[in-house]
Amino acid sequence: MMWKLALIGFGATCLLLAADEAKQKVQVSNTQRMDFPSGGTLRLVNSIGVLTVEAWDRPDVEITTIKSTKDAYDTREREEAARELDKVRVAAERRGDELVITTTFPRHRFRHPVAGEGDFDLEYRIKAPGNTRIIAKHDVGEVNIDGLVSDIAVTLVQGQINLSLPEEGQYDVYAKSDFGNVNSDLPGSEKRTRWLIGHRIVNEDSPGTHKLNLRVKFGDIVILKKLVPKATESQIPASKANGL
Repeated sequence: MMWKLALIGFGATCLLLAADEAKQKVQVSNTQRMDFPSGGTLRLVNSIGVLTVEAWDRPDVEITTIKSTKDAYDTREREEAARELDKVRVAAERRGDELVITTTFPRHRFRHPVAGEGDFDLEYRIKAPGNTRIIAKHDVGEVNIDGLVSDIAVTLVQGQINLSLPEEGQYDVYAKSDFGNVNSDLPGSEKRTRWLIGHRIVNEDSPGTHKLNLRVKFGDIVILKKLVPKATESQIPASKANGL
């Protein structure tokens, strides 16, 4: 009798461990490359989550999207969760000199993440030429732009905008947070709102060749100069050092 009870207990323990090990998040990733004109515009419509745009030396654009559920599911639930996650769609379409990336999802099913109740996480990892213009209308999350020398216009409902710009770039700046702070390495006049809960930096009269138009409702804006290390004498080829 005792060995039967022990066997039953061992089997139940194995089932519980298997159930715990089987639970995991559902994740779907997709990568595509598209032709892109020099100095073209990358426009993001209804993006949400974490958006990162990074400059690279290629003439095309690479777009990687990663969709994942917030909760972990066992094997039986995972298929249904994948079907629901498939309703979050990111489409890229070339329209002349613009590449438009549009995100759609049924808001009645996927609750708005403002209160931390979203049913999914979404990440965009985009690599584009350094002179790509950016226009992004982002919902909730984070926008990171690294190494671009171009016009950049970003509006964000809630979260943070982070820009890391090459130090040689010259910019006209308008950056405003209704409920948050603006921190910038670029010159500009600072002003607080009437109730001291918002912040903006304006430098629209500068001789800059590129415009930054950054607006966030709830959250912060950070603009940093990306310092490029200068080559030391030992790194300069001998032919150039000798003036050849």
